[in-house]
This record gives sequence, C-alpha cells and structure tokens, in this order.
Amino acid sequence: MQDGAVPPRARHHSRVAELKSLIPDAPLNRRGFVMTSLSAGFAAAVMPVQAQTMIVTDTDGLEAGAVKVPVADGAIPAYRAMPASGGPFPTVLVVHEIFGVHEHIKDICRRLAKLGYYAIATEYYARHVDAAKLADAAAISSAIRAKVADREVMEDADATVAFAAASGKADTGRLAITGFCWGGRVVWLYAAHNPRLKAGVAWYGRLVGDPSALTPKHPLDLAAEMKAPVLGLYGGADGGIPQDTVEFMRDALKKANKTAEIVVYPDTPHAFNADYRPSYRKAAAEDGWKRMLAWFKANGVA
Repeated sequence: MQDGAVPPRARHHSRVAELKSLIPDAPLNRRGFVMTSLSAGFAAAVMPVQAQTMIVTDTDGLEAGAVKVPVADGAIPAYRAMPASGGPFPTVLVVHEIFGVHEHIKDICRRLAKLGYYAIATEYYARHVDAAKLADAAAISSAIRAKVADREVMEDADATVAFAAASGKADTGRLAITGFCWGGRVVWLYAAHNPRLKAGVAWYGRLVGDPSALTPKHPLDLAAEMKAPVLGLYGGADGGIPQDTVEFMRDALKKANKTAEIVVYPDTPHAFNADYRPSYRKAAAEDGWKRMLAWFKANGVA
C-alpha cells in the first residue's frame, strides 16, 4: 500500500459513519404520522387477490421483517429482507406501488434477499395516507396528489439508505433502486437525485405530468439530470402510460447521452409484474426480472 493511502476497510467505516450522521439524534415524534407500522396482507383496493398466480417466497435462510426508518420528524415503517448470515450485501431500495407496502412488495424484497441482496421497502406515504384502508385506487391517487411531495420522498429514500448503511449489513456503495407503478416514477426521480446510485429499474412508472407544488418535475423533465443508469420496463397496452410518452423519454435520454434502456412489451398491460392481480403477465414479468438482475450486475451492484 502506498504511503497515505486509506485502507479499503477504513474507507468503508468512514462512509458508514458519514451515513449514520444523516440519522437524526432528536427523539422520534410520531405525531402527524398516519401509519406507524406496516399493514398485514393486501390493500383493500386490490381485494380479492388472484391467488392462483401469486408468488410467495419463504424466509428460509433470511432475516426478514418490519423495521422503523428514522427520519427528521419521526420514523417510517418499512420491510427489510437480507440473507441471515454474511454481508454487507449490495442494497436495493424497493419502492411500492400506489397501494403501499403490502404482501407483494414484501415478497419482492424476499426474492431479492434470496439472491444475496439487502432489500428494503419503505412506506413513503406514512405521514399522510394509509393506502391499505382505502377502498379504491382513485381514492389513493387523489390523497397522494394532495399530500405527498416528491421532495419528501427523496429525503425519505436518503434516510432509508442511511438506515441501511448504519446496520452494517448493507453495502450502500453498491446501491440500486427498483419500483413499480407509483414507485416506477420514483425510480426515475431518485436517479436524478442521488449521485451515489449505481442503477435503477423502473417498472411502468409514469413519465409525464402537470407540474404542481408537490410534484414540480416529472421524469421527462429530468432526463438530462439522470445520475445513474436506468432500465425502464413498460407495457405496450398500458392504458395509463401512452406510448408516445415512452418514446419522448427514450429520445430525451438519447439526446442527453444518458446510459438508459427502455423495453416495451407488446400487448402487455400496466402492472404486468403484479402476480396477485389479473394484470399479471408471466412471460413479461419473468423477462423483466431477468433484465433487472442483469442491469444490476452490469452497473456494479450485484
């Protein structure tokens, strides 16, 4: 080792100490939080579930369960899964659908943990909305638009990374993010926000929208600001995400010379990875999963 060089282990401990410093020392104040713990089962808006196609991953060989992520004004519930021994593991932020952190999102975390990742899904609506109790997607969407700010979501994602690093089990130097539906949009935003992110995979996240005080910019507006490679996975028959917006995003990324790829599955609806819903398309979901893992590997996460 050359004189003055910092040993790799020392650099790791220094980085962990830096991330720990992001966790507030003030007492946690839960006032104003609609959710202080995760809901069991599925959101009311998606019941009944399609059990015949639903994937259920066991916890054998894993450490998995609910945790609390400290943030500036309290603590947010989250679900974490990782191998029961070893580590630190490459880290994946799993961002929930519009329905919050329910059993499908928890299962995504377990699937990743079985592959050697530290996967954590934070309930980003916790201050404002308990999506599990609302009867339909329209009510959830209305509540989100009225209350949930992009800035707050980015800060909570950063706090989740800090929490993971402080555990000693997560290698946040190998950090990825993946998200679905509402969370797919968050993937694009976070790739523009965090320069330390290695890779993102966005499953059918909206790309355009009207600016508002809570959502001032959308992924298309941020294409030139992407700081990490992003893979987008979209359905060609998605009634909520017009194909021209997908093409606009593809062109904007190309013009900005960003490392990105967008895959469109023909005749495939929105939420094609949601194996508990009629929208599930097994072939597209399995192909997307393989592409996601390959994207992580190609970009230094796996």
